[in-house]
Amino acid sequence: MKLHFKYILRLYCDYPVFAMTTLWKDILHNVQQIHYVAPIAVDAALLEGVLMRTKDDPNTSDVVNFAPFTLLPSPVPSVMLEQAYSVQQDFNLLVDKVSQDTEFLESVLASTVKVDEFTAQLFNIYKQVLKEGITQSVFLGINRSDYMFDYSAGDSPALKQIEINTIAASFGGLTSRTTAVHRHVLNVLGKSKEASKLLINNPSKGIAIGIAKAWELYGSDRAVVMFLVEEAQRNIFDQRYVENELWMRNIRVIRRRFKDVFEKGSLDNDKRLHIDGEEIAVVYYREGYVPKNYNKQNWEARLLLEKSRAVKCPDIATQLAGTKKVQQELSRPGVLERFLPNTPEVVTRLRATFAGLYSLEMDAEGDKMVATAIAAPDRFVLKPQREGGGNNLYDDELKQVLEKIKDSPERTSYILMDKIKPLPSLNYLLRAHSPLKMSECVSELGIFGVYVRQGQDLVVNRHVGHLLRTKAVEHADGGVAAGVAVLDNPYVI
Repeated sequence: MKLHFKYILRLYCDYPVFAMTTLWKDILHNVQQIHYVAPIAVDAALLEGVLMRTKDDPNTSDVVNFAPFTLLPSPVPSVMLEQAYSVQQDFNLLVDKVSQDTEFLESVLASTVKVDEFTAQLFNIYKQVLKEGITQSVFLGINRSDYMFDYSAGDSPALKQIEINTIAASFGGLTSRTTAVHRHVLNVLGKSKEASKLLINNPSKGIAIGIAKAWELYGSDRAVVMFLVEEAQRNIFDQRYVENELWMRNIRVIRRRFKDVFEKGSLDNDKRLHIDGEEIAVVYYREGYVPKNYNKQNWEARLLLEKSRAVKCPDIATQLAGTKKVQQELSRPGVLERFLPNTPEVVTRLRATFAGLYSLEMDAEGDKMVATAIAAPDRFVLKPQREGGGNNLYDDELKQVLEKIKDSPERTSYILMDKIKPLPSLNYLLRAHSPLKMSECVSELGIFGVYVRQGQDLVVNRHVGHLLRTKAVEHADGGVAAGVAVLDNPYVI
C-alpha cells in the first residue's frame, strides 16, 4: 500500500506532538507502579548526590534533602535540542562582543539606569573600572541560554529564547547527576531500551575546563580559584561538582563571601587580588545577581574585585550584557549585524530563536506597546532587569503594573516579551515532604556555554551540556532555586 507523500510528511510533523502528550502513558496511569518506583527514584537521587541543603539549615550538610526532580524524563523534540546546541557558540561570541562595546552598553542602558537602582549600581562600577583602566587581560564566560518550545503557530514547535544568563548560571553540577537517576528508574520499569537513549550530559566538567583554562592563562601556579558564594548556601552540592573537577586538576579552590572580600581583600601594586594570604586567579560568581545580595560593604567589595587583575566570571561588562534590556535591543533589525558583520548565516541562526521583544521607552513606540499589553495582557510577559527566577509578571498582574507606571519613566526598567505557548505533558514532580501526584507540566531547556578570551583572541568557545527544568502549568514563573521548577532530563523524540 502506498501512502501519499503529503500524508507521510503530516505524520512526521505530528509525531512530536503525539509523543509529547502520550509519552510514558502506560506508566503514568498505573498508580500501583508509580507508588512502587517513586521511593526507588528518590533513593537513586540520594545515591547519585542530587542533593540540596535544607531551608532550615542552609549552611550545614548535617541534614540534606534530594533536590526536586521529575519521576520520568520529559519529551524534547530532537530538532529543538539540536538547534539549541547549534547556536550556543554563536551566543557565546555575541555576549563577548557586546561586553566589549562600551558605546552600545551606555546607549542601551541609558534610560534603565535612571530608574533601576540595581542596574545603575552595576553600571557605576563598570564606568569606574573603565575610567581607571581595565587590568584584567583574560576573560571567562559561563553562560546558559534558556529556551521553551512554542506551539502557538500550530503543530510544529519553534525554539524561542527566554533569556541568557551571564552570571551564576546554576545547576550544571546537579544536572550532571540526574541522567543516571532517570536511567535507573526506566530500567526498574522495564524500559531498558528507552533508558539507553538518555543523553550523556556533564556540564560540571565543561564548566571546570573553562575555569581551568582561565586559571592557566592567568599564569601563576600558586594562585587559587575563588568561588564567591551566598550567605545561605543551600545549593552547595551543585557548586561542589564543579569545584571537585578543579581539585582533580590540581587547581586549589577557596570559597568566600562578599563580606570576606570586604574585610580581608586587598590589591597589590600590580592590581593582583589577595585574600587571606592567597592570590586569586579566577573569581567565579555564584552570587551578586540580585539586589538582595548587596549592601554598602558588598558594593565596595564588588568594586574591589572588578578593579583587580583576577579573571572575573563574569566581569561587570558581561553581567550588563546579560540584562533584559540588552536582550531586547539585540532583537531589533540590524543590531546583530553590528556585532557579527559579514556572517549572515550566524545572524539568521540567532534571530530564529528570538521571541518578540519590545521596548517600553518613553516614546511613541513605547506608548503603543504599553497600550497593546494593557488591552491584551495574556499575550505578553513583563520582565524587569532581574535574574534568579520569580520576577516576571503575567496577565492581570502585568496589566495592573503597566496601568500604574504607564506614564512614568519607571516603565523603562522593564521589557515586554511575547508569551510563549508550550505544549504540556504529564509527569510526577518529586519534592521532599510533598505528596505524590501527577501534574500537567511544561519544560524549559538550557544550554551551557563556555568561552575564554585572552586579549582579543577567543581561545575557547564551546557548548558543554544542557539543563532541563520542568514545572507544573499553574506556575507562571520561577526556577528550581525559587522552589517552583524541578530538575529533569530530555527524552529525545
